[in-house]
Amino acid sequence: MTAVAELSLDRASPVPLYFQIARQIEAAIQDGRLPAGERLESEVLLAKKLGLSRPTMRRALQELVDKGLLVRRRGVGTQVVRNGVTRSVRLSSLHDDLTASGQHPTTQLLAHEVVPADSRVAASLDVPEGADVVHLRRLRRADGEPLALLANWLPAELVPWSADELQTRGLYALLRTIGIRICVASQRFGAVGASAADARLLGERKGAALLTMERLAYDGSGRAVELGSHLYRASLYSFEMTLVNS
Repeated sequence: MTAVAELSLDRASPVPLYFQIARQIEAAIQDGRLPAGERLESEVLLAKKLGLSRPTMRRALQELVDKGLLVRRRGVGTQVVRNGVTRSVRLSSLHDDLTASGQHPTTQLLAHEVVPADSRVAASLDVPEGADVVHLRRLRRADGEPLALLANWLPAELVPWSADELQTRGLYALLRTIGIRICVASQRFGAVGASAADARLLGERKGAALLTMERLAYDGSGRAVELGSHLYRASLYSFEMTLVNS
């Protein structure tokens, strides 16, 4: 609770008070001063200590609940969940991004099979319907915490790797070992409620919000080399992008 005791307000600032508090608590969670499992005082006590109204304090905490950094449990109160993962929207793999951010990614291989391309996969990869493609399904964890379910389809001739390699290295890193670099991709984001099976794998409740991302990636020659359909825990994961007014 030391980090919460250090909270301060600049009442002359144009930045709303709830936003100032939310950002300071978020920083304390991200740098470890408020570790996972830490329980916060009630919003009534926090509001009193900081000289805030209860609605202002509630809004600050709700910001962090919505971002998956805090959770409210009946009979327990408000607790720190864990650090969320924020990923910039750029042409990279989740494995590479987690490694670059200092987190430890691990992969559980759920499927590694040659299947006939259905109409959607065939059209995406520009192969005949029924042609052999490799289907991969993997559960990606970050520091031991389930984070994402990754489904991928690739032309069969592009996947010479063993199950061990697929569980220890990222897909794009493996593609680079055979001379293939992803140069451009189209991507689409959405959301869905977790099915019972996906919820079990991801440690979520059935119906919990999951982010979806579909990606079709091409190499330097313009050949489609990977179709991905991924699910991410919305409670732990977000995408970040910079927008420029042209």
